[in-house]
Amino acid sequence: MKLHFVVLLLFTLLISCSPTSNTEENFISVAVEADDSATEPVPEEKNTVAIDSDEALIATALMAAPEASRADCKVIGYNMAGEFVTLREGTNEFICLADDPKKEGFSAACYHKSLDPFMTRGRELKAEGKNHNEVFDIREKEAKAGTLDMGKTGATLHIYYGKESTYDPETNLVDGAKYRYVVYMPFATAASTGLPESPIAPNHPWIMNPGTHRAHIMISPINE
Repeated sequence: MKLHFVVLLLFTLLISCSPTSNTEENFISVAVEADDSATEPVPEEKNTVAIDSDEALIATALMAAPEASRADCKVIGYNMAGEFVTLREGTNEFICLADDPKKEGFSAACYHKSLDPFMTRGRELKAEGKNHNEVFDIREKEAKAGTLDMGKTGATLHIYYGKESTYDPETNLVDGAKYRYVVYMPFATAASTGLPESPIAPNHPWIMNPGTHRAHIMISPINE
């Protein structure tokens, strides 16, 4: 009887000392889950308001420019009264084009000032009622004739755009907006640049309108 009791006791001790990996894994899993839930970020509240003043148009247009250049950019575009005006004078190499408050969504741009004759000519032709193809053909003819200044080769256009027309007045960020970049290379081709004529991956540079006055390197945003 005493021997039986000793055997039983030893058996119990062996069981209690055996590895308990399942129990340990369960404990770690529970601990990780608890830690995750404790540190899960709380969604930030958006403090966005409508872009409904000339000041807001200027502030959001400047977001299209490189950050280091925003303080001295010239800003042009339609004001809240619907007039195309200079919204703010500037002294550096960039001209920002503010969002048109009469159009849905948001679209601002910032381009090198050497591109202004090209951009201005496009606006003039659109004001005359010319469609996209007509504007393209007229500027192509004028650029080849040397009567339209296409600016410095490699001059850039920065586009800041999105579906929403609200912004955070503390940061001037437009709700959901993203960037697209253009480098103008008049009459460049895939052969002269080594770039493909269509994007092969998100954020990959490619050449658009190759061989024409409007040839440019396009860098599209990564869609999250």
